[in-house]
Amino acid sequence: MTESITITDNRSGESYEIPVVNGGVSATDWAKILPGIWFYDPGFMSTAAAESSITFLDGTAGILRYRGYPIEQLAESSTYLEVAYLLLNGELPTESQFEQWRHDVTSHTFIHENVRKRFLDGFHYDAHPMGMLVSAVAALSTFYLDAKDIFDPASRQKQIIRLIAKMPTLAAAAHRFSVGMPFVYPDNSLDFPSNFLSMMWKVAEPRFETDPALSRALDILFILHADHEQNCSTTAMRVVGSSHADPYSACAAACAALYGPRHGGANEAVIRMLSEIGSMENVPAFISEVKAGHGHMRLQGFGHRVYKNYDPRAQIIKKAADDVFEVTGRNPLLDVALKLEEIALSDEYFTSRRLYPNVDFYSGLIYQAMGFPLEMFPVLFAIARTAGWLAHWQEMLDQDSKIARPRQLYTGADARDYVPMARRGA
Repeated sequence: MTESITITDNRSGESYEIPVVNGGVSATDWAKILPGIWFYDPGFMSTAAAESSITFLDGTAGILRYRGYPIEQLAESSTYLEVAYLLLNGELPTESQFEQWRHDVTSHTFIHENVRKRFLDGFHYDAHPMGMLVSAVAALSTFYLDAKDIFDPASRQKQIIRLIAKMPTLAAAAHRFSVGMPFVYPDNSLDFPSNFLSMMWKVAEPRFETDPALSRALDILFILHADHEQNCSTTAMRVVGSSHADPYSACAAACAALYGPRHGGANEAVIRMLSEIGSMENVPAFISEVKAGHGHMRLQGFGHRVYKNYDPRAQIIKKAADDVFEVTGRNPLLDVALKLEEIALSDEYFTSRRLYPNVDFYSGLIYQAMGFPLEMFPVLFAIARTAGWLAHWQEMLDQDSKIARPRQLYTGADARDYVPMARRGA
């Protein structure tokens, strides 16, 4: 039986049947029936702007899958580089495919010396690392002119590898500059997360050695953040990419979207909230303030635009936090977070509103325990999300998607004649 809906135009009395395909209805079919009448949907709350086979997300059931693979299995058994390959190619790699992929990414971790010496060094001493990253990613398009050949498969693949490989190098360089420390070159004998940690923290030692538990925890965080369907930054990537801009420019736009505190700043907001609460004893009073709606009190890290259940990534990350704290020592804010979670999950006020912990509730605690400053939180997000952004960019091009051009409902003045300035009222 074919699923469909029937609508009736009360102006004419005519009825129309429209098929439901993959859980959606075609706006083109609606437009044929109702020409010149647009769907009004601020924030795209009920609009599917793309068809995608990359990530499946069921917010009601709390399910997240990359190319059909449950996020729980990938976080348990996979690595970020393998997940990046999966997102981009649709299948997990064979051993030989992965070795070639790992070699290609590792071979492109270095950045052009002029990016570092002339571009990054031109920022003010206290520049925000995320602002530097946005600018540096956009600047790469001026260094790799072949990036304009977006329909050349070989060129496209080269840019994808370059972006995934160089994003950690640029991120670490932005941090080192912001704290007045010298640039550290990549060490390609290290794996992906360990190499990034080396570029972040190496001082004078011949070779930086990171604790395997920290490297693995960071890799898991990268896996959990690698893609998340049509979020703000991914949509920015697809919208800019639809103009056939080069991938560096599109990726810079995605980074800029992530720079906004409502998107990439959620885990930073959690840390600030926990710090403001201060101790476990203050949690009940804080909960009361939130429920009363007083002032600026908000329960950060709970609830999600899509999830109406427990964010599956939050459960994975909570376990990873335990592994990190065994190495770094217990983050004093963890007890505050656990108490907050305990009270909120037993309070009908929050459960009735389906406000459950999301991935940001614990990720900031891990990053902080590992030594990352708050300013680096969105930068870490961007490193991980690059694979997802590029997978959507590539898919969008393969679909020959139209250039993005939403419509509007005009609410301004009607036609009126120009009045010379001398005749205008005060």
